[in-house]
Amino acid sequence: MKIWAAIIRVLFLALFLFLVITGKMFLWLALFGVSLAAAIFFGRIYCGYICPMNTLMIPAQWLSKKLKFQTDKTPKWLENGVFAWIFFVVTVAVVVISQKVLHKNLPFLLIWLAISVLVTLRYKPEVFHNLLCPFGALQKLAGKFSFLSKRVHSDRCIGCKLCEKACPSKAIAVMLEDKKAKIDKKLCHQCENCTLICPKNAIDYGRTFKKKP
Repeated sequence: MKIWAAIIRVLFLALFLFLVITGKMFLWLALFGVSLAAAIFFGRIYCGYICPMNTLMIPAQWLSKKLKFQTDKTPKWLENGVFAWIFFVVTVAVVVISQKVLHKNLPFLLIWLAISVLVTLRYKPEVFHNLLCPFGALQKLAGKFSFLSKRVHSDRCIGCKLCEKACPSKAIAVMLEDKKAKIDKKLCHQCENCTLICPKNAIDYGRTFKKKP
């Protein structure tokens, strides 16, 4: 499954670059719009498998670890989580102004692609995913209401925290009160990292569990 996930990501990256070269970025934006609607039903599939930023952030993180350049710390000014929305508003404003006033199409997606890689070379990927990415902010909002998502079967979970370490978006954590992992579906990219590493097969993809009354 991990190989297939990598192949899917590379294919979508190739599609993204093709649309950039041919000047048809509106098609990619249309794909993103469809993915927002899909996130309500299937979770943040876009972030896990389609997003070109995430695809390039994976090797960027690997390189950063090899060079021992990555830090575990998160900049304090980012911790309130509002900057992703600020960057979203700024991005939209810049795009509108560039088209209406300058009559040019700025490569804002390529700019964010470069930013995502540079940030990941220094910080863990969840910093960009959760606190900086303007597209992730929209996906997070839609993913909050998803009917399907990664889920943990608490009767099998042993609280080993391997899933915590494997998650690229910090969507899963072992709770102090019961030593069981919980997944925040609005942050989950629906990748296979936690499922593949779980020694008890306690994590799968399906209808999210309802809270007990």
